[in-house]
Amino acid sequence: MSKSIKNPAAITHDPWTGLQSLTRARVALGRSGVSMPSREVLRFGLAHAQARDAVHQALDVESLAETFTDQGFRCLHVASRAPDRASYLRRPDWGRRLAEASAQQLGQQAPQCWPAEPPLAFVVADGLSSLATQSHALQLVMNLLPYFPDLRDSPILIATQSRVALGDEVGEILKAGMVVMLIGERPGLSSPDSLGIYLTAQPRVGFNDAQRNCISNVRPEGLDYAEAARKLAFLIAGARQLGRTGVDLKDDSDALAAPARDAQALSVEP
Repeated sequence: MSKSIKNPAAITHDPWTGLQSLTRARVALGRSGVSMPSREVLRFGLAHAQARDAVHQALDVESLAETFTDQGFRCLHVASRAPDRASYLRRPDWGRRLAEASAQQLGQQAPQCWPAEPPLAFVVADGLSSLATQSHALQLVMNLLPYFPDLRDSPILIATQSRVALGDEVGEILKAGMVVMLIGERPGLSSPDSLGIYLTAQPRVGFNDAQRNCISNVRPEGLDYAEAARKLAFLIAGARQLGRTGVDLKDDSDALAAPARDAQALSVEP
């Protein structure tokens, strides 16, 4: 049996193998007899372990804050009502609200750290993948600077044991026009480090997902930082015109960018 496993001829290749160059999805894995090849079984086990680790790994707040500080940003740490990771996973509702101490701290520091009714508030949260937040949050924020040059004027909040809706309470306390939440998304078997962006206008406790916009899969293997920043800037501009976010705010940035790219291509001399 060991000889047949090592023999390449024992693997029946999938005719769709060429698709593997276009996606990280688990396609065209081939087969050995009626089973998957051993290498694919092992890769699946590794991907599953990486996804589990991403969920349970704690966010290194001190290290993340230091990387932001090195780039000239100020940071404040807040926490949800979930006291630990186990509670966070069992009680999603606790992750949607600030701990009492964090809410009081934010309310006390808001007048000194933010302008009155700031147009934007930024929250960087662990979510279900602290790996994503640790790996990509700073790079994404740096790509946002050309669109929002005053981003360093107000602190960036680092939130732990956080769900998306935690940003609603943050925005309500700060009386922010909009809140941007950068948060680790639920890991997939080929994407343990996917970062999500959620934009909510006039945030208030009790909002639902229909009242916010999402940009998903931000990472080098998915939606790159520059493109994610461009889409977010487009949505913020649209939200300011519309007066709200959610199902009524459409991301038409690709359609609007296509004519500009075509014109640029036509203007290139042969």
